Amino acid sequence: MALHEHRNIVYLVFVCIMHVLHMGVIMTGAMLTQLLYAFIMLSVLLLIGTILRAKLVFFQKVFLPASVIGGFIGLLAGPIVWAGGGVQFPAEWLITWGALPGVLIVPVVASVPLGLKLGTGKAAGRTSANVIKMLCIGLIVYFVQVLIGLSAQAVFSNAYGLYPTFGYELAKGYAGGHGTAGVVGSFLYSIGEPYWEVAQGVTVATATFGIVGGMILGIIFINIMARKGQTAVLQKPGEIPEDLAKGIQLDPAKQKSAGLDTTINSSIESLSFHLSVILLACGIAYLLMNWVQANNIPIITQVPVWTYAIAVMFGVNYAIYKMGISSLIDNKTKSRITGLLTDYAVVAAIASMPVRAVITFIVPILYMVVLGFVLSAIVLVLLTKYFVPEYYVERIVGVWGFSTGVFITGIMLLKICDPEYKSPVLNDMSIAFSFNSMIVFILMPIIFNLMITASLMTTTITVLGMTAASCIVLFISNRAAAKGR
Repeated sequence: MALHEHRNIVYLVFVCIMHVLHMGVIMTGAMLTQLLYAFIMLSVLLLIGTILRAKLVFFQKVFLPASVIGGFIGLLAGPIVWAGGGVQFPAEWLITWGALPGVLIVPVVASVPLGLKLGTGKAAGRTSANVIKMLCIGLIVYFVQVLIGLSAQAVFSNAYGLYPTFGYELAKGYAGGHGTAGVVGSFLYSIGEPYWEVAQGVTVATATFGIVGGMILGIIFINIMARKGQTAVLQKPGEIPEDLAKGIQLDPAKQKSAGLDTTINSSIESLSFHLSVILLACGIAYLLMNWVQANNIPIITQVPVWTYAIAVMFGVNYAIYKMGISSLIDNKTKSRITGLLTDYAVVAAIASMPVRAVITFIVPILYMVVLGFVLSAIVLVLLTKYFVPEYYVERIVGVWGFSTGVFITGIMLLKICDPEYKSPVLNDMSIAFSFNSMIVFILMPIIFNLMITASLMTTTITVLGMTAASCIVLFISNRAAAKGR
């Protein structure tokens, strides 16, 4: 690339940053200090969660993250549950915690396309076919969960006075985990819906049911299939290593690297470089969103910022590859950054959850949770066994994990029946999950807007159409893979 082209890129980056800073709110030293205090308390809750995960067997059995444990400790100890009693967290902290997930989740979502690439060649072609099929199956399960939420609207709306978007939290909590609670709250807040905080809390509730129930039911399924001799790698379930169960690694010999140093630290830390790339994409995304809203461009005016962020990051990722500097991007380092942001987003969302408002809807929530487990399991088992029979048990538990909990849930379940990851499932599942995440984030504002502006019947028919489209792609990819053998 010519020198003047590099200069143009640097100039564009500088202009983008200046515009983003200009649009920001000027914070005083006192405000920044209060923000720091709020983060300090969240850090204390994370440490408490880490200790409890390492010490209590129940948390180890269900692989409950330290952020979830710490968040509930903060919630149960604070004034939200005790109506003014308990630990008197300052009101500023609670306000900050409630808003924080919607802010932190933007760079998390934006980072998904960074460093993403698929292999080439014959082996990759077979892998790609399995990835597409696992992606379609995951999407079908997701849409089934959306439909279950819509059925809750039909069954309980009159009796419980449900708000217009109630029910979508099942799919967001199950398929996205606690981190997406901030996404739900942020979007509803951005379009002026007054119930955004309650919806964020309901998403936390469904995510909690999903991650605990998904892990327990997944382990039961693995045990049953192992006894029947259906697991491809092991004849009996493998044991999760103690360090993974406890969530800490005390043996220095087993401690793994946090990522590659792709930069020279005397110039810039590798973490700083990766975070800068992610935040650059976020800054450009905010610029685009503000420009669209300022010009009142039809259709896309209410598109949330993370949709722009994903699109921008695809462009950034493409530019990085075209400049021949893709080796500077390390996926493990990127994952460390997004993991850090997600931990704080989750503990903040749970600690600030409006629990009394959420309990008001406990009956429809339980209806969605139970039906969500049952129908998700049926659909997943039937489709996977028919369309991806190779390592089908391992594929089922992997997709089940990220369809009811988070990606790490799928990894942990897979590790039980494939301890050394000898099957190709982990690779296929990882790529499928990445595309799945991007698609559901892009579809989220569409479904939310339908639930707010259109009738329940129209929304249901539209989601059924999305389900049918996923089924068609699944059939086509299966036929194409069969012809290619």
